[in-house]
Amino acid sequence: MTFILRRVIFYIAAFFTAATINFFIPRLMPGNPVDVMFAKMNSSLPPEAKAALIETFGFASGPLYLQFLDYMKSVFTWDLGPSIKFYPLTVGQVLGHALPWTLTLAGTASVLAFATGSWLGVSAAWRRGGILDTIASPGALALQSIPAVVVALTGLYVFGLILAWFPTSFAFDPQLDPGLTPSFLSSALYHAVMPVVSLAFVHIGGYLVTMRNNMIGQLGEDYVVMGMAKGLSDRRVMFNYAARNALLPSVTAFAITLGAVMGGSLVTEVVFNYPGLGHLLYLGIVARDYPLIQGQLLIMTLAMLSANLIVDLIYVLLDPRLRKA
Repeated sequence: MTFILRRVIFYIAAFFTAATINFFIPRLMPGNPVDVMFAKMNSSLPPEAKAALIETFGFASGPLYLQFLDYMKSVFTWDLGPSIKFYPLTVGQVLGHALPWTLTLAGTASVLAFATGSWLGVSAAWRRGGILDTIASPGALALQSIPAVVVALTGLYVFGLILAWFPTSFAFDPQLDPGLTPSFLSSALYHAVMPVVSLAFVHIGGYLVTMRNNMIGQLGEDYVVMGMAKGLSDRRVMFNYAARNALLPSVTAFAITLGAVMGGSLVTEVVFNYPGLGHLLYLGIVARDYPLIQGQLLIMTLAMLSANLIVDLIYVLLDPRLRKA
């Protein structure tokens, strides 16, 4: 419990720091939401309308420290005010509609990349110099250098336009009403294939290289040699002995990737017009929607910190030595 308490206190402090940075980032951007609205109207609105807009959207116009105090109060009450882009909806409502789509997209892609990359890394290390190792290891290094936007656009062009195997936009058929019906779920799954695969494709190489290197280091340990000398099956030695300890760094990478993908899926969601948090972040930046940008960044921060906290707890389960640390 002492270990858990220390980690919780650390992550609370990290969240407070991230929330503070989150306050200043939008305000360092050129322009502001009210000026953007006036520019769209070709400055045809009367000057008194500016004060009305500021009051309607709740923009603080006092000293910066008062704005910061109001902002921190809204963070801990989760009352982030109305969205500028999607007014009269609140930021909480807008993010609540997009969050399930990003959780599905990012979670599925992360698990798929982690499982595929780790399994390939274990197999390549176990049979070093074999066909799989010869092909997979250089291929993984090549995958790591390909930008996500290239993968997404290539998949969209090949499988969406040329072959027409999958739809090119939306999270489901617009003609269907959302609900837990077989037709809607099958449509959502069908539309998610390309975004999930393209997002997972980018991260497979990193897991493969990390797991292969860790696995090679474990294969020379005495406990692995002892397991093989006892006549245990290759499968048991490979997975129950070597892979279990080699998995620890990959679990850390998984947590970091999972938190990053929550916001890093912006490119994939924009390319496939997927209604997730990344797409919302792009729309919020274009519209200078400060409340929406801040709410999105807070969710990204919470996702990253929560994933790392879970990994800390999993570490204790995977490595008994940490229970005595």
